[in-house]
Amino acid sequence: MTPRLSRRTMLRGLGTGIALPLLEAMEPVALAGPARKAAAPVRMAFLYVPNGIHMADWTPAATGAGYELPPTLEPLAGLRGDFSILSGLGQRCANSNGDGPGDHARAMASFLSGVQARKTEGLDIHCGTTVDQIAAATIGRTTRFPSLEIGADVGKTSGTCDSGYSCAYSSTISWRSETQPLPKENDPKLIFERLFEDGRPGESAQARAKRDRFSRSILDFALEDAARLERTLGHSDRRKLDEYLSAVREVERRIERAQRTTAAGPAAMKKPDGIPERYEDHLRLLADLLVFAFQTDSTRIATFVFANEGSGRSYSFIDVPEGHHDLSHHGNDPAKQAKIARINRFHARQLAYLLGRLKASREGDSNLLDRSLLVYGGCIGDGNRHDHNDLPILLAGRGGGTLSPGHHRRYEPKTPLNNLFAALLDRVGVKATLPETTGRLEGI
Repeated sequence: MTPRLSRRTMLRGLGTGIALPLLEAMEPVALAGPARKAAAPVRMAFLYVPNGIHMADWTPAATGAGYELPPTLEPLAGLRGDFSILSGLGQRCANSNGDGPGDHARAMASFLSGVQARKTEGLDIHCGTTVDQIAAATIGRTTRFPSLEIGADVGKTSGTCDSGYSCAYSSTISWRSETQPLPKENDPKLIFERLFEDGRPGESAQARAKRDRFSRSILDFALEDAARLERTLGHSDRRKLDEYLSAVREVERRIERAQRTTAAGPAAMKKPDGIPERYEDHLRLLADLLVFAFQTDSTRIATFVFANEGSGRSYSFIDVPEGHHDLSHHGNDPAKQAKIARINRFHARQLAYLLGRLKASREGDSNLLDRSLLVYGGCIGDGNRHDHNDLPILLAGRGGGTLSPGHHRRYEPKTPLNNLFAALLDRVGVKATLPETTGRLEGI
């Protein structure tokens, strides 16, 4: 009989602790069928894209399950039964409400909080606790990390980034409290080390130097432990463990390649270790790391920012050389709108990659996507008008059987976005009163 393993079992080696995915040997023997499903964890992730969307290419014409995918969402065609589009939701506190310009800063700050950001360039920043951190305060107590905050752009906590608003607002989506923004990590190498190495900060300088000198994989330090564990596992668990460790090694190699590419460039072009030169590679590495975090149950709450609000990133690799923010003020120019739509479609491809990775990750008799709640979108609809009243919101996953995806739902105009978040918190067993709510969003 295969010995039972703790869900917290790790492979250990010199300065290394590799968390494992859920194996059959970890599942409680006494649980089966509905009881096992009820005991399975549900994850939450919030993914953000900035500067608005070309809504004409985002919003389906019809509602219900038979809608035709609009152009922006076509990259998700193979997953259309795994997500819903929610139209008509708004975030009132992203509006000016007497505070003048600064829509980009207010958008990022209020997206998950539903609170009006205090207009300040100084240290007296003030917003509200975000829904991810409300969930993490309860759910995060059961995992190694209460939450994971990642993104492709660095997070700034000082300086002015938008019309008198601190940079903390336009680069931070997650707030632990009204005055404590949680900076995101954008370096895949550092995220990888946080997830897979227990050599920080406890690892000795000698061990760290040895690892760097020989450029060895973290798996090399845990092979003996892995071999020992495999001898105790059944056939399906051995196969799953091999596939998982192969995926970890591949991500590690991609990070190493990014480091070599960075080191080879001129000094003026140096980037932090582990950040690929290509934006798409960067986003996909971050997506893989988020999947690993969920797969190993290292955390059940995550935020993933594709780019900071107000981002001026060029997308020349898809023939859009102009800065994203400048293009978002398109003035109804069809050529500029087409370029915005191209950027939106690129982002949708990255979302499709993440959802596909989650769906391919088996967990018991289900998969990670079915056991997740993912919100993708932004707090600006049409970027030209800085509209916060009809937001691009996509809800993916089945939440452990609590969601019915595959639809386009249209709600009354300006329905509070926090109504959705309140409904999602209910589904993960977190009881909270959110600002701006008028009820729980129905029909999801």
